[in-house]
Amino acid sequence: MTAFETATGDAAPPDAVHPRDSSPQAPTSVSRLNETIRDFVQRWNSVWVEGEITSWNVRGGHVFGRLKDSSLDAVISFRLWASTLQRLPERLAVGDRVVACVKPDYFVKTGDFTFTVSAMRHTGLGDQLERLERLRAQLRSEGLFDPSRKRPLPFLPHVIGLITGERSDAEKDVHRNAELRWPHVRFRTIHAAVQGDRCVPETIAALTTLDADPEVDVIVIARGGGDPQTLLGFSDERLLRAVAAAQTPVVSAIGHENDHPLLDDVADLRASTPTDAAKRVVPDVAEQRALVRQLRSRAGTRLSQRVAHDIGQLEQLRSRPVLRDPETMLTGRAQEVWTWASRGREQVRTRLDDARATTAELRAALRALSPGATLARGYAIAHVDDGVIVRDAAQAPAGTEVVVTVARGSFAARSAGELTQDPGSHDDAPSGSKATSSREHRMDA
Repeated sequence: MTAFETATGDAAPPDAVHPRDSSPQAPTSVSRLNETIRDFVQRWNSVWVEGEITSWNVRGGHVFGRLKDSSLDAVISFRLWASTLQRLPERLAVGDRVVACVKPDYFVKTGDFTFTVSAMRHTGLGDQLERLERLRAQLRSEGLFDPSRKRPLPFLPHVIGLITGERSDAEKDVHRNAELRWPHVRFRTIHAAVQGDRCVPETIAALTTLDADPEVDVIVIARGGGDPQTLLGFSDERLLRAVAAAQTPVVSAIGHENDHPLLDDVADLRASTPTDAAKRVVPDVAEQRALVRQLRSRAGTRLSQRVAHDIGQLEQLRSRPVLRDPETMLTGRAQEVWTWASRGREQVRTRLDDARATTAELRAALRALSPGATLARGYAIAHVDDGVIVRDAAQAPAGTEVVVTVARGSFAARSAGELTQDPGSHDDAPSGSKATSSREHRMDA
């Protein structure tokens, strides 16, 4: 290694040489050069710069990106710390035109020159985007973004309503990809302006027409990509409320993956591109045929397994002794049936004999208590014409017609009046009987 000598004869260390004093004999070091550049850059003030975001990479919560001049091929790198990113009120993405407050920064270790962003906002569209954010918050509070109000798309729509620009690539993409997936799909297409002042009224008119058509099962609003200014019509409040009020499911297929108008949030389904919309609206006929074949195969396998299982169960039942010789079960039960039948007949006979004896006793008791038995012993019953039984001699004064009932029949008599007590009568005879006997001796037949 060649050593350079100083005036005193010693080699000067590179870190001791300032870049402006460097020479082939006394070079400065890389770190000293970078430190000098850093010290020089740090004296610069912050500047406001305008450009288009061409790169936006998030790592560890921080953003590392690039900002391109709108008219020339000039690019700067910038770094946006996470703490600063959280303070930004707007959502930024690649393709946005912004104005940023940046301060240059030079990294000694790597020799990279970049700018640290302390503030950033949209330019040109800043006011409009601010209004869109307020509208987004309002619609969200009203529930228009709520997933519960989203209507499901039909599995296989009969007619697809398509709203797009005339002779646009979006129309070709939707038709081509839908027909590749389901060749018999039908469209009802209404052309409308997809940007400018005519965009919103023509799109609303087309939406109203297709929504009123009973054959249309789903409506696709499609447009190719574009800058945020050209897509503003699909964030118009009038169009958004018309889509929310539609009875037919609506699919938003506006721009590319990075484009995100408010229509995407209100529509029942957001497709990243018109091609994606075609794929999500109609099923793939090849996939459905494969699914049908798979289901038929599974059904056949399950049916075969079930039949084989039932056959095995039937064979197992047939192999049991009771089914091989059913008469054995009947023979074994025959004696038991005869025993129970004999016991039943015996119990019935016993119960009948007991009932006959009870009936005879009741009949004898009833016969003993019967008025006819009393009459058969010589007693009689006397009653006057109105059917009142005579229990007191005063009831039949002299001359009263009386009917007398005996054991066999009745006869008429006339009362001669009450008799005095016969001294020869028996005291133990019933009073009614004594009175009746006395009257019988004094009645004229």
